[in-house]
Amino acid sequence: MRSLVIARREFFAYFESPIGYVVVALFSALAAALFFLVGDVFFSYNQASMRHFFSNMPMLVAMIAPAIAMRSWAEEIRSGTVERLMTLPFSLGQLVVGKFLGVWAVFAVALLCTLLAPISVAMLGDLDWGPVIAAYVGTLFLAGAGLAICCFLSALTSNQIVAWMVGACTLLVFNLFHLLASAVFIPRWLAEISLNIDMSQHFHALARGVIDVPSLGFYVAVMIVSLVANTLILSLRRHG
Repeated sequence: MRSLVIARREFFAYFESPIGYVVVALFSALAAALFFLVGDVFFSYNQASMRHFFSNMPMLVAMIAPAIAMRSWAEEIRSGTVERLMTLPFSLGQLVVGKFLGVWAVFAVALLCTLLAPISVAMLGDLDWGPVIAAYVGTLFLAGAGLAICCFLSALTSNQIVAWMVGACTLLVFNLFHLLASAVFIPRWLAEISLNIDMSQHFHALARGVIDVPSLGFYVAVMIVSLVANTLILSLRRHG
């Protein structure tokens, strides 16, 4: 698959500067801190469970995914290398998918670094690894949807900071639509739509370790729509 060539380039380019290591370390540290130290603290309920750990993932992804994806296209546009990239023997679709797979792999590395949390829990009690593995798979799909959206937004600007801010705000909105559904003045049909497009609502079953196929399908649909939109934006840029 030719997109893997681009994915490999994107993945290793991310770790050519310290910011890549900082983002990976920050994600791991925040995930551990929220689980062990903040809110419904792990040590207070005396159970070998990772449910609280994964319940924080939608908001963590909303902050970290834009930081990972912000440079994917914004930096290419800023430096002027996007035109050269488009002259390579790859289709626009292959370039878009390749860059997306590259940043998705970066997140996978960051998520892999959080394995110290369930390992620590397993040392303290009898942890059921089945739901933990299922929740990790769900987190990858959640992040994939967020990263695809942020890659699309990155293609709209040449400023990485703007890409991060817009991406973070967009993902936060997509994780807070359930609040709109609870408003008393909202019609029932609009409330149902709000719940259906809320990314965090689709993650509830996955956070419990249940492989919910409709929820995974929702995240895949978001990825596809975002990548198609990303391709269209680049096509307009090339012909413009």
